[in-house]
Amino acid sequence: MTEAPYWLGFNLIPGVGPSRFRRLLSRLGSAEAAWCADRADLAMAGLDAKTLDAIIHWRARLSLDREMEKVEKAGVKLVTLEDDRYPPLLKHTVDAPPLLYVRGDLKPGDELSIAVVGTRRATPYGSQVCERIVSEVAGRGVTIVSGLAWGIDAIAHRTALAAGGRTIAVLGCGVDVIYPSDHTALARDVAANGALVSEYPLGTTPEPGNFPARNRIISGMTRATLVIEAGERSGALITANFALEQGRDVWAVPGSVFAANCLGTNRLIQQGAKLIVDANDVLDELNVASVEQQLEFRALTSDDPIERSLLAILTREPVHIDEIVRQVNLPAGAVSGALALLELKGIARHVGGMHYVATGR
Repeated sequence: MTEAPYWLGFNLIPGVGPSRFRRLLSRLGSAEAAWCADRADLAMAGLDAKTLDAIIHWRARLSLDREMEKVEKAGVKLVTLEDDRYPPLLKHTVDAPPLLYVRGDLKPGDELSIAVVGTRRATPYGSQVCERIVSEVAGRGVTIVSGLAWGIDAIAHRTALAAGGRTIAVLGCGVDVIYPSDHTALARDVAANGALVSEYPLGTTPEPGNFPARNRIISGMTRATLVIEAGERSGALITANFALEQGRDVWAVPGSVFAANCLGTNRLIQQGAKLIVDANDVLDELNVASVEQQLEFRALTSDDPIERSLLAILTREPVHIDEIVRQVNLPAGAVSGALALLELKGIARHVGGMHYVATGR
């Protein structure tokens, strides 16, 4: 049995969230060891009595083989934080989900992605702007990530698909429970040309409290968040706030000062978000002369997970190797070796004083 069933087991236990699960891994070394540990060893991970009781209770009642069968029958893939397929940008965020349920496929090229979010009640103006920007950006190879909701989310997904691009929908429910149900066909198309992603177990219903948490995944797995039409209390602003906390860019499309749907986006611009009016603004902000060159740049890299982790960090701004080691949480020797290979490929460059930059970005 691989580690995945044990990650699944802990994901099914109420109260064992990302931080508690990390404590278990840190203390006991692996998910399997944590699953087999007695109460005393579990307590050494600093878990409270209620969480310990939940683990003991559910561990005795869950059949990992049966739960894995459910996942396989649903056509769902499990992607753990230690899996090479796990989105590198998301991996380096605080509170990254230990386990992702995926229908479809996550690909290395999805690192070149933006989140597109906005109101559920899109106006003709918002719809037109979204279609105009997403069509060209997705057509140039940028993966579009959104939340499958009504309005801007759905328009972004449909437009990306129509442009022949990739799109990923992050759900606030199980990937086998499509919400809203009107988007069942859209979800099927997204899974066929990208992926449906959730941190919630199969069968999880779309509870209101799930959606703010899923928004951190939307922003966390992308380079920037583009907000198109958002009121003062729009959920899209939650995604924008997560992006800022994660050190990602926030962009916004301006709107009429008289339109309630644009109060949130206009306020974001007032507070420093980049004003976006067309696809060229997006491509320029991605720091590449053209997305085709960026994709060619990606193609030069191997499937080595260490190289991909480094590329998620390196930009044109010099970063000291000690900081790189800290961010990727890998041995210094492994990082140094990977940097040397990236230099040979012309993808990274040493600029002196043990500082490195990415080229072509």
